[in-house]
Amino acid sequence: MTLNKKIMKAIQYKEYGRSNVIEYVEVPKPLIQGENDILIKVKAAGINPIDMKIRMGFMKATRPVEMPFIPGGEASGFIVEVGAKVSKFKVGDEVVALTRKHAYAEYVLANEDLVVLKPESLSFEEAASISVTIGTAQSVLFTEGKLEKGQTVLIQGSGGAVGAAMVQMAKASGAYVIATASGNGVALAKSLGADEIIDYKIDDVVDMVNNIDLVADTAGGEAQAKLFQVLKPGGTLLSIVVPPSQELAQQYKVRAGFVASDISAKTLQNGIDLINAGKFRTVVSKTFRLEDAAIAQDFLSAGGVNGKIVLTMEEN
Repeated sequence: MTLNKKIMKAIQYKEYGRSNVIEYVEVPKPLIQGENDILIKVKAAGINPIDMKIRMGFMKATRPVEMPFIPGGEASGFIVEVGAKVSKFKVGDEVVALTRKHAYAEYVLANEDLVVLKPESLSFEEAASISVTIGTAQSVLFTEGKLEKGQTVLIQGSGGAVGAAMVQMAKASGAYVIATASGNGVALAKSLGADEIIDYKIDDVVDMVNNIDLVADTAGGEAQAKLFQVLKPGGTLLSIVVPPSQELAQQYKVRAGFVASDISAKTLQNGIDLINAGKFRTVVSKTFRLEDAAIAQDFLSAGGVNGKIVLTMEEN
């Protein structure tokens, strides 16, 4: 394959449904559309839960897509072409991009405001795992959660990719970090610097902690309602899974909300700085080839994954 080819390999959803609607196909290579566009030769792409939610049709009301659809919201690779007004990057730069869609492919377009230079210390596979996790952690902990040095944060579900990022970024900010996890996630949370770890399959978080300033919920489910009980009056519960009960928020005199992350190069900068300073470790659980995207999505959907699942592209 050559960089000037007009056809590329990609993953498509042919329709809404289970993983059997995923196809490995050849499609036209994208072309620069806007003056601030960047065309990236993808080396790796991150898999996120929203990819499966879109595939299953759960996002039809809020994020409809036209089938066939190329999924994938984040990628790493190198720039092969730039729009006329791109000033921050040049051809050949190794970058990380929040693409929002179409990253499960050999080439993808991204706006330069959603692109950052790849940290030199990271492989392309590691770099493909950071934009959604760091951007979401930044949004929850600091943009919405207003977490400050000396405060206490409880991270519900620290074994996942976003939870692992939250542990590290909260710790780096000077907060006291309590993490919930199970299985291998317990050791992971400890290795990432959590001050306390609660194995939720053994202990009830309500019996273990109280007077928490901020609860960051990455797990959702029935356990979310219990989290109100551990907050101090005036504290905050934020979820990236489902909107918390406003009735319970009023009952416990706390603030509660759902966070739909607004990720940009700006919201990634704190995490990038931590990576460059050696204070943030990427957690890639497993990599799959692009053509094995269906297997990779099913692997993540099965649960119990500690860290990020990443797709890699063929060398060409």
